[in-house]
Amino acid sequence: MLKEGDQAPDIQVESDAGEPFDLESLRGKKVVLYFYPRASTPGCTVEAGEFRDAIQQFEEKGAAVIGVSPDSPKAQTGFKEKECLPFTLLCDLDKKIAKTYGVWQEKNMYGKKVMGIARTTFVIDEQGKIQKIFAKVKPAGHAAEVLGAL
Repeated sequence: MLKEGDQAPDIQVESDAGEPFDLESLRGKKVVLYFYPRASTPGCTVEAGEFRDAIQQFEEKGAAVIGVSPDSPKAQTGFKEKECLPFTLLCDLDKKIAKTYGVWQEKNMYGKKVMGIARTTFVIDEQGKIQKIFAKVKPAGHAAEVLGAL
C-alpha cells in the first residue's frame, strides 16, 4: 500500500485522446491524480465538475489534474465532452494503475462484495513524491479540500 512520502509509481497508459500518457512527463509540476469508479455516473460527475470549475485555481498553484478510471477511451471521451472537462482522463482498462496505486479494492454494493475503484486522490509533488492521499473521498467538496492541501 502506498503512503505519503513514497515515490509515485510511473503511469504509462492511453489517455482519453487516444495518446500515450507518461506521468514522468509531468515532473517539475504538482499532479492531482484522482481515481473514480465510472465515467458519467452521478458521484463521478459531481467530482469531475468540481475539478473543472476550480481548474484555474489548480493551475495557479502549478498543479495538473488527471482523472483515472477503468473506462474505455470512448466512454472517457464522451464524459469529457459532455462535462466540458479541461483535463486529461486516463483509461485504465486492465486496472493495472488502480492495482499499483492500491485503489482496486473489495467494495460492498447493495449487500454484495464486488471489486472496484475506491475513490481516492493522490497529490504528487514536483519531484514525483506522494505529498497527500485522500482516501474514501466524498465527491461534493473534494476539489476544495484538495486545493487546501496544495
